Amino acid sequence: MLLTLISLMWLLFLFLLVLLLLLLLLLLLLLLLLLLLLLLLIILLLLLIRLLVLLMLFTRHFISPFHHKYRNVLLLGVLLLKDNNQCTANF
Repeated sequence: MLLTLISLMWLLFLFLLVLLLLLLLLLLLLLLLLLLLLLLLIILLLLLIRLLVLLMLFTRHFISPFHHKYRNVLLLGVLLLKDNNQCTANF
């Protein structure tokens, strides 16, 4: 009787240990998914900023003679957002 009780408690301990490890694994996977979503959000935000800079650069408002000084600043911003190899090739 005592031996079966000890073995049952041992099996319960192992079951809870495996359950805890599975729960930690699930938590780790959720954390990894959250980090990937955050990285995707940052990449999309940078692409949106680049698109907005390009739209501001090529609209009539910034090409007009009154705003010609802003056109060079925005062009420099577009060049800085490019890769280093492409940026040096443009100069």
